[in-house]
Amino acid sequence: MMWWGQHMTGFGWGGWLLGGLMMLLFWGGLIALVFFSIRAFSGAGNRNTARPGSSGESALDILKKRYARGELSKEEYETIRSDLET
Repeated sequence: MMWWGQHMTGFGWGGWLLGGLMMLLFWGGLIALVFFSIRAFSGAGNRNTARPGSSGESALDILKKRYARGELSKEEYETIRSDLET
C-alpha cells in the first residue's frame, strides 16, 4: 500500500468529507427518484381538475358560444351542429 504523508491515500480529511458528500448525494437522489416516481404514477402531480365541458354545458351550448365569439365560420357552425344533432 502506498502511504502519502500520514494518510494511506493522501486525501486526509478531504477523502472522508468527499465520501460523506457522495453518500448524501446518492441517498438524496434515490429518495427524490422514489418520490417523483410515486408522484408521477399516482396522478398526484396532475392537479387540473377542470375538464372541458364539465360545467354542465352541452356540446351545443359550447358550440353556440364559440360561434358567438367568432371562433367558427357559419359553415363550420352548421356542419358541427348537424353532426351533433344526429
